[in-house]
Amino acid sequence: QINFVACQLFALLAAFWFRIYLSPSHASSAVRHAFATLFGIYFAVFCFGWYSIHLFVLVMMNYGIMNMASIPNIHRYSFVVAMGYLTLCHISRIYIFHYGILTTDFSGPLMIITQKITTLACQLHDGIGRQAEELTAEQNRLAVKSRPSLLEYLSYLLNFMSIIAGPCSNYKDYIAFIEGRHVHMKLLEVNWKQKGYDRLPDPSPTGAVMYKLCITLVSLILFLTLTKNFPMAYIIDNEFLDKTPFLSRLGYLYVVTQAAKPKYYFAWTLADAVNNAAGYGFSGVDEKGTFRWDLLSNLNIWNIETATSFKMYIENWNIQTAAWLKRVCYDRAPWYPTALTFILSALWHGIYPGYYFTFLTGILITLAARAIRNNCRHYFLSSVPLKIAYDVITWAVTQLAVCYTVAPFVMLAVEPTIKFYKSVYFHMHILSILVLLLLPVRPQTHSVRRAQNQATLNSIKNK
Repeated sequence: QINFVACQLFALLAAFWFRIYLSPSHASSAVRHAFATLFGIYFAVFCFGWYSIHLFVLVMMNYGIMNMASIPNIHRYSFVVAMGYLTLCHISRIYIFHYGILTTDFSGPLMIITQKITTLACQLHDGIGRQAEELTAEQNRLAVKSRPSLLEYLSYLLNFMSIIAGPCSNYKDYIAFIEGRHVHMKLLEVNWKQKGYDRLPDPSPTGAVMYKLCITLVSLILFLTLTKNFPMAYIIDNEFLDKTPFLSRLGYLYVVTQAAKPKYYFAWTLADAVNNAAGYGFSGVDEKGTFRWDLLSNLNIWNIETATSFKMYIENWNIQTAAWLKRVCYDRAPWYPTALTFILSALWHGIYPGYYFTFLTGILITLAARAIRNNCRHYFLSSVPLKIAYDVITWAVTQLAVCYTVAPFVMLAVEPTIKFYKSVYFHMHILSILVLLLLPVRPQTHSVRRAQNQATLNSIKNK
């Protein structure tokens, strides 16, 4: 943990230096790629020691696949090799470390690299192996038209800004950043002459970085004060279960789940700030004319804490991983996209049984929440009081459903997970099954989704 924080803080300083002294106007793309790669390799070795060899082995194996595999199969081979290697590493950690999380845990960076490898392979397949009319609007925008060079490939996968904690970004966005086109492309989407500008503005990430560093500081304080004082294990303590009523146990479950969040807020927001400090992450201008630096943001804390649906919560938590799952699985699955996406997410996280309890439960609750929303929500939109009541109720149910779902994710093992679910009478599982039996919703078929995506693409082309 100390190595992680030290590396990220050093990366933050290096990112500022990189943006000022190795900007596209001062250095060539090759120099920027080389610097980002070498520093990334150094951070990996410093932080994880000899374990970092796993990162380099996976990267080079998939570079061979990318150059030797046929385009129609490149995404399949890359996916199988990357996920297979990641899974083998997860298995070794289970049997060697017995559920322990070492400070030299290399699985986090390996998970990010797996995301990047599969993302690049799918986008390369889209760009070379498929016709434009077969792609969605987003797939067309992100499609890669030629195989990257070794330096570009290594820089994308191992750059110092994301080697430790991510996030995963799209290959074309990263290359545009290195080549100095990243901000310019976003600015061209706005008519600046109408806003009184004679030339394109030069947005600075400093304000966004300072704001995100404040969030990391608050998150660190909360982690040090709350997380250790409200351990998840207490919710299955025998004395606690014997003396605490059911509703009070649900209330405490919400408290301990809240206490577990600051470490994620800290790590992801700091990683976002590192990328912004290097000048990466500009996403455009909002309706108020404010420059936005959230292209790589992994969470939206306000939307998480005020989420009124399970879907809204998921979409604002670990955003870049959700985007990766959508691009490599949900949009490409021939059937049962929701179930397959949850299963892939569980496999990517590891082989701890708690992960599978969480994601399989998540499938049930997601389908049930979708059924309730589709069948009931419109009855509450006729008046403001009804809408407020609906939002309050759905907020409370969503927060409790999330707590119920993620508890095994923290506990990891089978025995405490079963003990927890027994203590709360499996109520969310039972309610979700009843909802699906009473309010069935026909799943959207792949062909319907493809037709909708094509309609969106045609609309964009017509514009």
